[in-house]
Amino acid sequence: MKLAGYADRVARVNLAAGTIGYEGINEDDARKYIGGRGLGLKYLFDNGPTVEPLSPQNILGFFGGPLTGSLARMSGRSCLTTKSPLTGTCLDSHIGGKSGAKMRWSGFDGVIFEGISDKPVYAILENRTVTIADAGDVWGKGVHDTIQALRERHGEDAAVLAIGPAGERQVLLASVINDEDRAFGRGGGGAVMGNKKLKAVVVLGDRKNMPKPADEEAFRKADRDALEWVRKTPTTQPKTGGLHAFGTNVLMNPMSELGGLPTKNAQLSQFYGADDISGERVAETMLVGQPTCHACPVACKKLIDVPSGKYKVHMESTEYESVWALGGYCLNNNLESIAFMIDRCNDLGMDTMEMGNALAMAMEATEKGLIKDGIEWGDADRMIELVNQTALREGLGSVLALGTAQAAMAFGDPNMSMTVKGLGIAAYDPRLMKGMGLAYATSNRGACHLRAQMVAPEIVGLVCGQPLKVDPLEWRGKAELVVSIQNVFAFIDSLELCKFTSFALPLDVYAALYSAMTGAPMDADTVERTGERIYNLERYYNNLCGFSGKDDTLPERFLKEPGQGPIAGQVCELEPMLAEYYQKRGWDDGVVPEQKLRELQIV
Repeated sequence: MKLAGYADRVARVNLAAGTIGYEGINEDDARKYIGGRGLGLKYLFDNGPTVEPLSPQNILGFFGGPLTGSLARMSGRSCLTTKSPLTGTCLDSHIGGKSGAKMRWSGFDGVIFEGISDKPVYAILENRTVTIADAGDVWGKGVHDTIQALRERHGEDAAVLAIGPAGERQVLLASVINDEDRAFGRGGGGAVMGNKKLKAVVVLGDRKNMPKPADEEAFRKADRDALEWVRKTPTTQPKTGGLHAFGTNVLMNPMSELGGLPTKNAQLSQFYGADDISGERVAETMLVGQPTCHACPVACKKLIDVPSGKYKVHMESTEYESVWALGGYCLNNNLESIAFMIDRCNDLGMDTMEMGNALAMAMEATEKGLIKDGIEWGDADRMIELVNQTALREGLGSVLALGTAQAAMAFGDPNMSMTVKGLGIAAYDPRLMKGMGLAYATSNRGACHLRAQMVAPEIVGLVCGQPLKVDPLEWRGKAELVVSIQNVFAFIDSLELCKFTSFALPLDVYAALYSAMTGAPMDADTVERTGERIYNLERYYNNLCGFSGKDDTLPERFLKEPGQGPIAGQVCELEPMLAEYYQKRGWDDGVVPEQKLRELQIV
């Protein structure tokens, strides 16, 4: 392989046969799909789109990008790739911390798990070698105890990715958690890992194996430029920026004030208790530390401590989406209980966002008389009880373990499910943010706010280092913006840089970092074109699984039930935006035509 920056090594672990093979990366694939999200997708596509998610044929991959573990700022991320058991779509989920860097330092661009083991096992990555060990003594343990046990066994420098009881029981909202409580959260990747009886992946990496740029002088310059953009951008400024001061939860108050915070299962769009659960309140009452990820100057994570009481907890971190999902979305303004639930979800190995969606839906079902012995709005202790039951598939939790969409169908009213393609919404109401509504609907993994982070142009007013503020209530012109951001984010996810760099870095800085690392030419136009190729391959994968334009929709509530307060009378005008979006994409009613596949060199 001629490209620099790669270990040029992917492990294939057949858990059924107990065999391990190693292979290099196809250079053409690396140039077309980069790494992380894109390259993982290519391996998933080549494995066959029509496999069943919880079958031996489905693969579970962990991938870094060409910048992962380098000196590039905010380059500590990595990607989980599989077919989602929750949605039936292709799935990529991303994680911060230090585990991604350590995987690259262990000598791998990726590791792919195939088949199903006949007993619980875990994998060890070290010195370009994978070994498999018995996990019988940690099977059944929570994530935190599992990580502690494996770090005692393999050293405190080991990075550990683990599932909890939810993954072991193949709960469809199960996640994979690393040392710092960062989650491969969305889409049920933990259920695939549990199905394979793979309890954990232990990563032992040495910094001396940090990727070496093809052009070190150009790389240092590109990195200096990137750092300068981060330092001068208000959102990302180290020590003083909004993300550093209050973390992602800096959004809680403004989103509620604007009328864009889905509340009471999106029956409302403002939460009376937003200030009680805001980033500012966290900083005032429970903040004890500011940890950060590999090579990150921003430090948006918040280590919190509740030293006593029934919600006693010491954990990282109270992210905006998690606090919203288990807070305002369920009419719960008890911040200590929310922190406790986030930690509980992490230990059990479950997606906090999908859990919050499921709980809010169950609360509405209870209100409608569809559930006996259900759960009332804002009942924090009953929420905690149902979190535990969901992970163990017990009681009402056995239904919630199917995910919000399937549970709502089981309760008799699918319209209670605020999902797209089976994935629960995030903390943005599309009746305020019309572009976010289109981004939810057209996301290839379901109602995701991170396929196109429309909060940047619609709320913050800053995209890729440039001022760009659009009226969130205006639907016209949003399609072109959504397409562009989706493409750019697909590229960023494939480099495996933190998405928060997108507030600060112009496209030519991403291009310069990639070129200096790999030695391959790249410019701003090629960044977007490469992202477009990745996004279209995802869509093509989903098309082959049976998805089409009929699945690019929103919950009826956002289309027909007007908002209140600042967005009184507003609905999301999805249909005209979709028509414009398909035209910009060159798709036929949500389906990628063969001409587009050829144009992008996918086939």
